[in-house]
Amino acid sequence: MNVLIADDHPLFRMGLRYALAAQGFTVVAEASDGEEALRQCRRTLPDVALLDVKMPRLSGIEVCARLQSENIPSAVVLISTFAEPAIIDAARSAGARGYLSKETDPAVLALSLRRIVSEPTRDWLPRTNLPSLTPRERDVLSFLARGHSNKEIARELGLSPDTVKDHLGRLFAKLGADDRLSLLNRARELGLVS
Repeated sequence: MNVLIADDHPLFRMGLRYALAAQGFTVVAEASDGEEALRQCRRTLPDVALLDVKMPRLSGIEVCARLQSENIPSAVVLISTFAEPAIIDAARSAGARGYLSKETDPAVLALSLRRIVSEPTRDWLPRTNLPSLTPRERDVLSFLARGHSNKEIARELGLSPDTVKDHLGRLFAKLGADDRLSLLNRARELGLVS
């Protein structure tokens, strides 16, 4: 099985290349950023494009979306240290076939790649339980994350302070939080705010 590796850390790429070779894979190309990964995928058409989620120039998710739009048949598997539901949902929307942790054992990685390629119609991405937020709730959460008070949020969004308080109450319920700090911590865990 031919694999392309894309990660901006040379030592990680080297370790991954050796680990995959030991499991019988052929690394046909490497890339240190998203644009290079896209060029190499177009050139080599690997069976699997193993892409880091966060890379310079283009993220792994952006590369995945472009490969899908160009009908390049490589199975895209994203690899990351981040497992926030919002990132996994974005990967699913972009057409990724798998999502693995950088801490995955090499033998498990090899088995996962083989399964992903052999069962192309199966969804191999982890299931997420990302709460559904309205656009206004996302706006309120965004301003809250930037340290704004209820009055400031109301002024910025053209709402009354009571309406902001109502939105916060729904956010507390949806994210299972008791106060503003736990709300922000939970939102960060889920990848809803940075």
